[in-house]
Amino acid sequence: MVNKLKLKNILSTTMLHLALLVIAIVTIYPALWVVLASFRPGTALYSEHLIPERFTLVHYRSLFELFPFAEWYVNTLKIAVVSMVCSTFFVLLTGYAFSRFRFYGRKGLMTSLFVLGMFPSFMSMIAVYILLLNMNLLNTHSALIFVYSAGAAMGYLLVKGYFDTIPRSLEEAARIDGANHWIVFFRIFVPLSRPLIVYLSVTSFAGAFNDFIFAQLVLRTKEQQTLAVGLYNMVSSQFSTQFTLFAAGCVLVALPITLIFMFLQRFLVEGLTAGAEKG
Repeated sequence: MVNKLKLKNILSTTMLHLALLVIAIVTIYPALWVVLASFRPGTALYSEHLIPERFTLVHYRSLFELFPFAEWYVNTLKIAVVSMVCSTFFVLLTGYAFSRFRFYGRKGLMTSLFVLGMFPSFMSMIAVYILLLNMNLLNTHSALIFVYSAGAAMGYLLVKGYFDTIPRSLEEAARIDGANHWIVFFRIFVPLSRPLIVYLSVTSFAGAFNDFIFAQLVLRTKEQQTLAVGLYNMVSSQFSTQFTLFAAGCVLVALPITLIFMFLQRFLVEGLTAGAEKG
C-alpha cells in the first residue's frame, strides 16, 4: 500500500513537472525568438533557424541613428519614475486613511472606489482627453503623470488590508510620545511596509513604462513620445517591414522591467501576499 502511494506521488509529481516544462517552453519561446531575431542580419520576420548563423548589432545602432530613441527612453523613464513615486505615495495615504480613520461615508467611499476600479480605464479616455484639452496639457508629460497618479487611489484595498495587520499598540505608543498622524505614518507604517511598497512601486513603474493607449492619445510630436508610442509609429511607417529593427526596440524596452523583476522578485512575492490575511 505504501509503495503504491509513493508510486502515485512520483507519477503525479512527474506529470506536474512535465506540464510546467511545456508551459515554460510555450511562454519563453516567443520572447527568445524576438531576442535572437534582434541580432539576426536582414529584416525578414521568418527564419529557418532559431539561432542566427551570424550575429550583428546593426539594428540596435540603427535605432539611435534613425530615430530619437535615446530621447524616447529619457521621456519614458521620467514619466515612469515620477508616476511611480506619486502613485505609491497616494495609494499608501489612501490605504492608511481607510485603515485608521473612521469618518462619515467611509464605507460608501470605499465601495465606490472599488467599483470604479473594476471598470476599464479606457472608458474614461474621452472625458479625460477633453479635460486635458481645456487645461492646455495635451502633448505634455505632465498630463500622463497626472492621470497615472490620480488613479492610484483606487488600488487602496491591498494597502488597507496590510495596514490592518499592523498592531494598534504601536500607534498608541507613538501617540503617547506625542507623535501625530504624519509621524506615525512615516516612522511606523512606512518602514513596516517595505515589501508592499516595493510591489506597489514596481507595478506602477511598469504600468507607466509600458502604457501605449493613453500615451498615444495625448502625445503628438516625435520629441515628446514614449518608447511604446515611438515603436508603434516606427512600425506603422516605412519601417513596417523591418521586423528585426522592431525586435531590437522591443528588447531595449523590456530590459529595464525584466531586470527590476529579477532583482526584486523576493519583495514582489512578499508584497503581493502582504494584505492577503488579516491578523
